[in-house]
This record gives sequence, C-alpha cells and structure tokens, in this order.
Amino acid sequence: MLFMLKKMIGGMLLPLPLLLICMGLALLLLWFTRWQKTARILLSVSWVILLLLSLQPVADRLLAPLESEYPTLRDGRPGDYIVVLGGGYTYNPRWAPGSNLIGNSLPRVTEGVRLWRLSPGAKMIFTGARAQGNPRSNASVAAEVAESLGVPPQDIIQLDKPKDTAEEAAAVRQLIGNHPLILVTSANHLPRAMQFFRQQGLAPVPAPANQMAITSPLNFWEKLTPSPLWLSHSERAWYETLGRMWQSLTDKA
Repeated sequence: MLFMLKKMIGGMLLPLPLLLICMGLALLLLWFTRWQKTARILLSVSWVILLLLSLQPVADRLLAPLESEYPTLRDGRPGDYIVVLGGGYTYNPRWAPGSNLIGNSLPRVTEGVRLWRLSPGAKMIFTGARAQGNPRSNASVAAEVAESLGVPPQDIIQLDKPKDTAEEAAAVRQLIGNHPLILVTSANHLPRAMQFFRQQGLAPVPAPANQMAITSPLNFWEKLTPSPLWLSHSERAWYETLGRMWQSLTDKA
C-alpha cells in the first residue's frame, strides 16, 4: 500500500499532471469565482512553465547534470556480476521480445548485454517485481530479451521480488555478498541507485545507460519547437530530483 501511495503521489507531482492541475484550478477560478486576476496569473505562469519545459535547451540543461556524474563504462570486468535494474515493461507474447521493455528498460538491457560480452565469466542479474495484473515479472521479461540477444540461460539470474531500487540493492547484497559487480541503469537514475547500493555495503562499478540529454549539434528548429520528447526529459530530471530529496529525507530518518 505504501509503495502504491508513493508512486501515485510521485506521479501527480511530475511536471505535466502538476501543471494541468494548476491550469484546471485557474479555469475554475476564472469561470466560477471573482478571483479573476489570480486565475489569469496562475494560468499564464503554468502555460509558460509548460512551454519552457517542452523546449530542448531548457529540458536538457536540467537533465544533463544528473547524467554527467558517471562516464560510460568502456570495458567489462572479468568474473563480475552485471546487475541490470528493472524499469518500465509490459508483456504481450505476440510482440518481439524487446518491444515488451518500454521507456528506459531496453537501453539498460542492451548496455548490460554489451558489458557481458566484454566480461568473460560474468553472470547477469535482472531485477524487478511483477506489476499488478501482469503474468510476468520485470526481471523475467528483461531476461528473455537478454536471451534473445545471445546470453545463455545459465548466465542469467532473476530477482523478481524487489519493487524499487532500495529493495533491489538489498536483494543483490543478499545474493552475492561482497562480490564485485557492475551496476547498469539509466544515466539519470545512476547517482541515486549508487547511493542505495553503497548503503548495503557494496561498491558497484557504475555503468550508465540510456543517456538522454543532448549536447551534440541539433537543427535549430528542433531546439525552438516544443515537443513531448523534451518534456519527457524535463520529467526525468524532476522525477530524479524528487527521488533524491526523498532519499535524503529517509537517510536521515
């Protein structure tokens, strides 16, 4: 229950739903109250913020600091465990395996497989519980994708009970003890994930995947045109900022 409540509250605090709530409140004030000036200000500010967050220069300026903390891991580590954290997924048996990994999940798995090929003797660990109503767990769907990319089943371990990053870190610690590991997750999520694993007494080698903030050249119209893609970048920056704030509060508790 607490996990679901945390997810629901966190979801409502993301930029798009939060700004839509503000705009809806502004419209209610505009149509049904005398607070016309307050309504116009709230509606205008919400619209401007939504516009700015949907522009590439703003969105990627917010996201880049989170993604630049750890560089791409260029080589593997023989004999290590490669831990690939769970992300968004679904399961439709009619789809290609990789299509069942949505959002940030597929880049995490492909980066993990790349590092596995560079790490003789390594085992891959996939984490993630079963979503409500889904017949498969996140870990099992990710493992199926890895197998489709050439990883043999004997090199794959599934941890299908953890529901969030803190539980994933604890489950990995219980499984492998102090053995060295490579930690693969999205670049923007990696700083927070590293903290959870260090709290378990582990010293993972960070391996960022799914970098999103673009610093290479773009066409000028791509920078000036609002897009849901750039808004999703702003959302990731805000989501991880909220996550780090919550992590800091619970660390002190």
